[in-house]
Amino acid sequence: MSIISIALTGAQATQIALATVSQNVANSKTDGYTRQGTLLTALGSTRGGISAGDGVQVSSLQRFSDGYKNLQLWQSASEMGQRQSSQPYLSQLERVMGDEEGGIGGGIDELFTALNAASVEPTSTPLRQQVISAADALSQRFVSLQQTLANQRSAIEQQRGSLAGQVSTLSTGIADLNRQIASAQATGGGTSALQDERDRKIDALASLAAVQVVEQPDGTRNVSLRNGMPLVVGARAASIEMNPGSPPTVTIAFASQSYTVGGGVVGGQLGGLDDYLSKVLTPMADSVAQLASQIASSVNSTLAGGFDLDGNAGGALFQFDAGTGRIAVNPALTARQLGFSSDATKPGNSDVLQQLVELPTQSVTLPLLGSVQLRDACSQLLGDLGSRSAQNQAALATAETVRDQAEQNWKSTSGVNDDEEAASLIQYQQMYQANLKVIAVANELFDSTLQMFG
Repeated sequence: MSIISIALTGAQATQIALATVSQNVANSKTDGYTRQGTLLTALGSTRGGISAGDGVQVSSLQRFSDGYKNLQLWQSASEMGQRQSSQPYLSQLERVMGDEEGGIGGGIDELFTALNAASVEPTSTPLRQQVISAADALSQRFVSLQQTLANQRSAIEQQRGSLAGQVSTLSTGIADLNRQIASAQATGGGTSALQDERDRKIDALASLAAVQVVEQPDGTRNVSLRNGMPLVVGARAASIEMNPGSPPTVTIAFASQSYTVGGGVVGGQLGGLDDYLSKVLTPMADSVAQLASQIASSVNSTLAGGFDLDGNAGGALFQFDAGTGRIAVNPALTARQLGFSSDATKPGNSDVLQQLVELPTQSVTLPLLGSVQLRDACSQLLGDLGSRSAQNQAALATAETVRDQAEQNWKSTSGVNDDEEAASLIQYQQMYQANLKVIAVANELFDSTLQMFG
């Protein structure tokens, strides 16, 4: 092969290399872009005799991607998503339960403060009415808290449904990209941009659910949940559906098969919401309802053993609806009908009233705490919630740090370094100019040879 032909292969290869550098520089700030490199290969001689070779060719464009660092990136996305999704609900519930103006703890204190005040003058109608008013305020606080819990459950169910739709959409997108990548690789086409887009979708999917990714020989990637349930296999994608209940579950439909798994194995944002539902929200709602029930039962049973100002058996102060877990003041009860006396003939007797004042020292059994004294129930519920919130915040901070580190590790291999690209640009520019110089020298030699025979 002539000197000119060899130099032409060098110039052509350098043009491809310069175009690759240009693509890297142009996308240096593009989110998720993986830098590329040009792999040059020497062409051996195809002729007999003494020959240095036939020049150079671009054997392939190299995509700088590290599977292990990708895996770290996706795992950190799952952990951070799991912690992020539940924290707003933990913080909101912590604020509501810790509110002294509207929390049930303050309401219980006000009720027993009113009972204690009434013990000074058990026959005082205003003091008796104050007890009923305090009981009504307590019931309203219970209703407000329980409405907050119900609203959170409704919001989480809606969010789970929305996230499930996103998982299905991303899985379909990944499967479609798998098909395009496999087709392009089979024909020798470039797939870097398609692989970048697929990696971005996998990263977004990993934030929603903890996934495992397995590279296939044809360039496709299979994606599954961490328990092995398939989300993407080649060009086929699964769809998922959230099921309400306690504990919440997930149904995965793939091909003709359908699988139901517990929400705890899903991970990511979906797993965080499911954990909050099953480990915090449901036990808290049950505990609040149980606390309301036991307060109503204890107060009503104590009053039933006493007598009102007219010598009749004391009436029930509270009504409790077991179906809804809601507590309310008995609308038919008047201040005179509160059974504070242990003697029907002595309205001023306050023996039963004293028993009511001592109720906070009695034990109540709550699903979230077990057996605790009534006076400590609210503070311990709040303390348990605060502890869970603090632990989640600490875990979230750690997850964010790990995610940042994973991104930096990924960038160290796959990210574009402007200084490196500038150096490559100069090197390839010099290489291109050198090849053009070879062509110029070859032309001069050719002209000199023609002149010799002119």
